[in-house]
Amino acid sequence: MANYIQINSTAEFDEKVLGSDKPVLVDFWATWCGPCKMMAPIFEELADEMQEEALFAKVDVDNNMELAQRYRVMSIPTVISFKDGKPFKKNIGVAQKNVLKDLLS
Repeated sequence: MANYIQINSTAEFDEKVLGSDKPVLVDFWATWCGPCKMMAPIFEELADEMQEEALFAKVDVDNNMELAQRYRVMSIPTVISFKDGKPFKKNIGVAQKNVLKDLLS
């Protein structure tokens, strides 16, 4: 079982990501994106390993264009960490697990 949440609306994002008391790592992706598919297992593995320390979420940019615009996601995959309801660090492009982990520290 994947230990991440799939965000389906702006309201859900605001509640679960911005309202989280844990750091949150958000993967902005799309179903047609090859690099996103390459990074998905890496993101999911990290989510399994760090489920106690952080929350992990995925946002399909095709279904949530408003969120992509809000956080200036111009290319995917883009991963943004959030702390205390605010964007903290960002990585654009495919990232290895250690890079994703560093976004949370």
